Amino acid sequence: MKPLKSLKPSMREKKRYLLVSGRNLKENVEKAIFDFIGILGMSKAGLEWIKTGTDSAIIAVNRKSVEHVRASFAVFPEKIEVRRVSGTLKRLGR
Repeated sequence: MKPLKSLKPSMREKKRYLLVSGRNLKENVEKAIFDFIGILGMSKAGLEWIKTGTDSAIIAVNRKSVEHVRASFAVFPEKIEVRRVSGTLKRLGR
C-alpha cells in the first residue's frame, strides 16, 4: 500500500489567524458564526481552534471567509472583538 502524497502548496487551504477576545469564547464564537452564516458558511470557513486562554483565543479560518466571520462577531449580542488578523502565527504574536 502506497503512502498518501502531500498536497501541493497551491492546492492547500489558505488560512488566516484571528486573535479574538471576549467572554465564554468556546461557545460564543461557534454560535455567532453559526447564527450569522449558517452551517454551510461555517463549513466553508473551516474554523479551527489554535490556542485558547481565559479571555482570548487564536482561531484559524479560511482566507475567503474572514470578512463573514468578522461580520458575525459584529452582530452577535455578546461582545467578541477581533484584535488582529494575520497570515502567520509568528506575526500574530508580535
